[in-house]
Amino acid sequence: MLKQFKAITLITLTALFLSACSDNGTPKKGEQYQQLPTPLTQPDIKPVTEVFSLTCGHCRNMEAVIPELEKLTHQSIAKVHVTFNQQAQVSALIYYAAVMQLNHKPDEAMMKDLFAAVQLGEGATMTQQQQAIEQAFTSRRMISPYHFDALQQKALFSYLDQAMDISKQGNFSAVPTFVVNGKYEVLISKHKDIKDIANTINYLLKQP
Repeated sequence: MLKQFKAITLITLTALFLSACSDNGTPKKGEQYQQLPTPLTQPDIKPVTEVFSLTCGHCRNMEAVIPELEKLTHQSIAKVHVTFNQQAQVSALIYYAAVMQLNHKPDEAMMKDLFAAVQLGEGATMTQQQQAIEQAFTSRRMISPYHFDALQQKALFSYLDQAMDISKQGNFSAVPTFVVNGKYEVLISKHKDIKDIANTINYLLKQP
């Protein structure tokens, strides 16, 4: 009887242990991610889309690890510039001026220059900031958004309109964040490192 009890206890503890191990790495709704009220279906929304702002210091830090995150998730991460206030809308125009001319998101080097220009720092004048932004474009033989003609401005504002639709529909309260399959928002602050974020993204990519 005692041996049978020990055997049952061992099996029970082993099952509990294995269950705990399997649950440990599974992201939980409301903790590591949340479901968006309405799925995002705009063309800019890809399987994994970063929602960010050039004005955001945390977004600037995240930019440095995007290549690693792409490797860990086996995804090319798209970008949408948030537009939840006037400052973000102005920065969005700068970002989409690059997207419009490249027909895709800017590369890592240009993103670094755009972040640096927009976040030039305290004490910088508006003239200095404009010069830094223009340099990010002209050094790549691109037209600065400050020198767009009427047709280019019209096209640029169409990009902004779509970004505003996404920002409003997604009701994003903090950036950076990631939208997966247009349905789920990754809660970045609830993750300890980039591998943890990748784990959540990979989990959500498999969800219906």
